[in-house]
Amino acid sequence: MTEPFVPIEDLAKHFTVSISTVRAWVRQGLIPKETYIKVGNTYRFSVSKVVEALTSAPKPEPEKTEPTPEDSNAPVQLELDLNPDKDI
Repeated sequence: MTEPFVPIEDLAKHFTVSISTVRAWVRQGLIPKETYIKVGNTYRFSVSKVVEALTSAPKPEPEKTEPTPEDSNAPVQLELDLNPDKDI
């Protein structure tokens, strides 16, 4: 026997997220089309297939950026003003 398809509310409860989060996952493609059926404006999900899709999805790698001085632990060189009263 096949697993029953559940409404979006049940899927949201399963993951302890809001319904709008599940909708966002569908829009973003995190929940693949083969894990749910859509009739009109109603979605029904296969919980086990959604779990499998979300847990096996490759994690996006963070973008590599050039380190800034604020990010590094390198010491900062300060200039000493020997004539603080003198305008430059």
